[in-house]
Amino acid sequence: MKRITLFPALTLVATLAVAPMTGWAKTSELPRSMERAKDAASTAEWLQNKVRHELVMLPYYSVFDHITYKVECDRVELAGQVHRPTLKSSAARVVQQIEGISAVTNNIEVLPLSPNDDRIRLGVYRAIYGSSALSRYALQPVPSIHIIVKNGQVTLEGVAANEMDKNIANIRAHSVPGVFSIAQNIVVEKQ
Repeated sequence: MKRITLFPALTLVATLAVAPMTGWAKTSELPRSMERAKDAASTAEWLQNKVRHELVMLPYYSVFDHITYKVECDRVELAGQVHRPTLKSSAARVVQQIEGISAVTNNIEVLPLSPNDDRIRLGVYRAIYGSSALSRYALQPVPSIHIIVKNGQVTLEGVAANEMDKNIANIRAHSVPGVFSIAQNIVVEKQ
């Protein structure tokens, strides 16, 4: 004799009954944050924050990528460098899906795949974030100092808390063998 259990069927029915009440149902209303932005006449600021949030939340965005953006009315221009080809298309896709964005210009450069550049990336990462003076930056989900390597040339991008941290990052990056040149575009936070 087979034993029939009703638990899976009851669970499914309960889930379907509760789903519309928990927000799973699609609504045509604008998000509350968008309504507040329109009421306050600061849609541009809201779009800036939303674009930044979506880019930082990309799953493969890392310390070895640097994406910049410019919001003009309802258009966004993306620029920068990424080391994974899929990250370029993912960035454009998530920005295009933001409410209020009508067009996205994707000028992100995909860095060439090179085992030597990968070795340099890892070496510079260890040199900078292995330093006791800069290790606090490594604790962030996406560290604020980005390491871009293209054909042996290193570019340091991002933000440092003070001038000393900026100089330490530069000195540590120069200590990595195989680096042809280093361009430093680190900005010091306003205090």
